Amino acid sequence: MKTAYLDAFSGLSGDMLVGAILDCGADLEELREVLATLPVGGYRIGTRRKVLSGISAVKFDVDVSEAQPERHLGEIRKMIEAAKLPDSTRRRSIAIFEVLGEAEAKIHNTTPDHVHFHEVGAVDSIVDIVATAWGLENLGVGDVMVSPLPAGRGFARSQHGIIPVPAPATAELLAGFPVKLGDGAAEMVTPTGAAVIRALARPAEIPITFEIEKIGYGAGSRQLEDRPNVLRMIIGRERGALASDELIEIAANIDDLSPQIYDHVMERLFAAGARDVTLTPTMMKKGRPAIILGVLGPAAHRDEMARVIFEETSTIGLRFHPVSRLKLNREIREVETPWGKIRVKISGHDHHAAMTVSPEYDDCRRAAVEHKVALRTVIEETREAARRQFG
Repeated sequence: MKTAYLDAFSGLSGDMLVGAILDCGADLEELREVLATLPVGGYRIGTRRKVLSGISAVKFDVDVSEAQPERHLGEIRKMIEAAKLPDSTRRRSIAIFEVLGEAEAKIHNTTPDHVHFHEVGAVDSIVDIVATAWGLENLGVGDVMVSPLPAGRGFARSQHGIIPVPAPATAELLAGFPVKLGDGAAEMVTPTGAAVIRALARPAEIPITFEIEKIGYGAGSRQLEDRPNVLRMIIGRERGALASDELIEIAANIDDLSPQIYDHVMERLFAAGARDVTLTPTMMKKGRPAIILGVLGPAAHRDEMARVIFEETSTIGLRFHPVSRLKLNREIREVETPWGKIRVKISGHDHHAAMTVSPEYDDCRRAAVEHKVALRTVIEETREAARRQFG
């Protein structure tokens, strides 16, 4: 898949992210259709062009016409689960809200499910977050990098009163990311923007060898004296012999958990930021059969992933260590088949000699059921069609 580099020289917010995504080519009417499936009303979305310092940028607006209730994390999670969203959009959206809930809970000394989302529970922030998750998938973006962020300075007004900039939740969410303290005369990164970064992005390692495909600009609402209030999103591919990243691996030995629960555990771990989850049979002392639960994910998500394991399994201890990963470039494309368009994952060094094609299982299964064709046939013919088209 493609990589998005967020050049956040003027900070970032939810509307700036969505504006940049739309400026890169995501379709506004498709976004309207997706958002219409959310069980929430009283708002209208639109876009307009703003020119700041000679830069034309898309301003994404959410006009709210009805009063909105305060919402808890559980309510928002149910709203997203009830909507007709692509699986990865749903997973990314929930992950963003969950990391925000963790940060707010730590600040207010409570639990995530008891946090009242004020600003971020409002309909405009819900729309921004779901639109960002959907837009990244629509553009084929699987990896997100972010530049060092201006932290701003001063004070801001919130539901809890006057708070310092960056807001406490924002500061908590940006732990582990390079920030420039005191840069900017106002709140430069909003809690929504920080939650997206924490859930989906990694710090960019400058310099980057990058092949640019698209550039989009999303406009913010502030008028800044020292810089244009825009977010620049650059979409393309990192170039090099092999891509690499730094992750952590968490493991636990479990010998007394019902196998039915593991599917739920895995789903929650992916929502918490895990890149991969594995189950490996093993033998423990006294000949007891057990499972090694292995989780691979960003170090910034360690506590969220560990909390899921402690909440959902019977283990009382985890082990973890940093790992370096080499990976092939990958992207999702659609291929025409006798049963309609089916997505395939294409991976390999520069997509040539080492190219591997993996049809998306859910798409193949859906086509097999609808057309009463053997699933194996759909998978094999989709793979061959992709090799003819992209090989």
